[in-house]
Amino acid sequence: MKFLVTGGAGFIGSNYLYYVVEKYPDDTFYCLDALTYAGNYSSIAELEKYPNYHFIKGDIRDRAFIDSLFDAERFDVVVNFAAESHVDNSIKNPSIFVETNVLGVVNLLDASKKYHVKRFHQVSTDEVYGDLAFDQPDTFFTETTPLHASSPYSASKASADLEVMAYARTFKLPVTISRCSNNYGPYQFPEKLIPVVIEKALHDEPVPVYGQGLNIRDWIYVKDHCIGVDEVVRHGRVGEVYNLGGRSERRNIDVVKGILKCLGKPESLITYVDDRPGHDLRYAIDCSKAEKELGWKQTHVFEEGLKETVDWYLAHRDWLENIKNGNYRKSYHPQKKSLSRKTK
Repeated sequence: MKFLVTGGAGFIGSNYLYYVVEKYPDDTFYCLDALTYAGNYSSIAELEKYPNYHFIKGDIRDRAFIDSLFDAERFDVVVNFAAESHVDNSIKNPSIFVETNVLGVVNLLDASKKYHVKRFHQVSTDEVYGDLAFDQPDTFFTETTPLHASSPYSASKASADLEVMAYARTFKLPVTISRCSNNYGPYQFPEKLIPVVIEKALHDEPVPVYGQGLNIRDWIYVKDHCIGVDEVVRHGRVGEVYNLGGRSERRNIDVVKGILKCLGKPESLITYVDDRPGHDLRYAIDCSKAEKELGWKQTHVFEEGLKETVDWYLAHRDWLENIKNGNYRKSYHPQKKSLSRKTK
């Protein structure tokens, strides 16, 4: 089969590609990424050695480009990771999130419908459900929990999910959606909590924590998430939503302290800052549907996965430094193996 993986130079998309490209040598994988600020070509450069992998530089917001790409390549499966995903940025500039996360998805849906894609999979987030109360620890997000987005980011993702399901009902497009909890692991852009703490602590700089750090998140190791996405794409029921969680609820402050302990850094680096507007209190996913129907399960205990993650960043300090100094933006060169020219 021929797969289009959008947003493949991002955090989760790159980890997904490393997993599937090697696992399925008889399938062909096309990575599409606009290489915006959080798209890092150096994260996926090693994939060029695989004959069943190709890179395409392009933007899902460009409707004409998307149509020509689908016309040229006739993909069997689309897996959409492409998204603006940083909540703080969505508060500063909501419109770009609508352009990419909603209109960009509609462009992909229209092309998938026109060129008869066999499966369209939307990678979503548990944030579309809103949040849960601290004093109700036995409550969890299920696939039937009403959408109740809190931020411009989560609202844009919820809107995309609704468009995906509308195309399934109105146009009979074969779709699936997965909604994940907070991911952690290699190649995460240092704007999210775990890599921010690692990067700051390595330089003995103040580590910012919103409020008192009491907000609770469910954490899933990125490879476990990618395995789950693969299972949903290949074996999930058409028209269904699957939650993929880590069963690892942790307070933000405890995650921060765990990272500092791994690095041998003092907790005195922690600096409490004004809380984020509309900050969700607690996320917790019930992922039993994916476990029962697909046989999927988590392989990483949070503390072990966190140690692996910290070790990866320690072994790849040049990767972090190239982001900090901006050199990562120069890592893509058009003369590298690419289909960009072919699809113009």
